[in-house]
Amino acid sequence: MCYLVAKSVDKIGSIVMEMTHGQHLVDFKEKLSEEVDVDKIQLVTISRPSAYGEYEPYRFVNTEDEFEEQVRLL
Repeated sequence: MCYLVAKSVDKIGSIVMEMTHGQHLVDFKEKLSEEVDVDKIQLVTISRPSAYGEYEPYRFVNTEDEFEEQVRLL
């Protein structure tokens, strides 16, 4: 298990979704990278949110559609 994190470089906090390692995660992250300005939105995969205070506060979402929607609003 891992967490996909999206953070705007200009804002405090991030969007987080729990995911499973693998090709689907890679494909989803690549798709998002093509849709957003990667100079302004950072997409990272982390092992556990509590270890990465620089991305707090976290807003957890449950679905990929919700994650995409929230990332576009960053």
